[in-house]
Amino acid sequence: MIIGNREFDTEKNTYIMGILNVTPDSFSDGGKYNGMEQALRHAQKMIAEGADLIDVGGESTRPGHVQISDEEEIARVTPVIEALKKEFDIPISIDTYKSHVAEAALQAGADLIWGLKYDEKMAEVIAKYHAACCLMHNREKAEYEEFQKDFIEDMKECVRLAKEAGIADEKIILDPGVGFGKTYEMNLEIIAHLEILQELGYPVLLGTSRKSVIGLTLDLPVDQREEGTMVTTVYGVQKGSAFVRVHDVEKNLRAIKMTKALMRM
Repeated sequence: MIIGNREFDTEKNTYIMGILNVTPDSFSDGGKYNGMEQALRHAQKMIAEGADLIDVGGESTRPGHVQISDEEEIARVTPVIEALKKEFDIPISIDTYKSHVAEAALQAGADLIWGLKYDEKMAEVIAKYHAACCLMHNREKAEYEEFQKDFIEDMKECVRLAKEAGIADEKIILDPGVGFGKTYEMNLEIIAHLEILQELGYPVLLGTSRKSVIGLTLDLPVDQREEGTMVTTVYGVQKGSAFVRVHDVEKNLRAIKMTKALMRM
């Protein structure tokens, strides 16, 4: 698939999306990179370490986060996106669920947008700009009759909405939404059974970096979840994930390379 000016071989490779939070209250690195100089320096570091895409986030999605206005989110992310596109030749994604923010980000140079069910205008915006999109699973409550079956039906609905809006198949990535609308056990289950998402025929992105499912499993605070994250990255590679979204680029890239080498034997 093509994202921005780069072609990704999603059948053979696993690519790294480096996380750049320009928020004061992100659960893992809030406030570290919400200044332009700090943001650009961190992006440069992730690119040097092997990031294939940079994911910019302007609003925290941690549990209990306070929702900010479209205007405030736009003011946070668009200058950073413009600066990233000027300084670096790398695709940029914008982690937002709001269509106004998405459109402003696309106008600033973003290449990939997340989600479309929260805001009914989001699919229209993505199609208008011929952008790539990552459709992430989520529910308001972790209530299911049969988790895996209901999960797949939810994802099929996301794909249907995208295609009805005119988003091409080759622009779609699927994300199981670890940490969103699921219990601890469900998060483990969907990581363990990523192959059910592969069956829909789209590239899969796994985003588990430093999340609570790792913290709860290992009983560790957010700044000590690196090894747990890398284990899920290895598992994702084995299950065919085309992308992983991580904070620690260098070490996850090493884990991917080692896993791929073993899988070739």
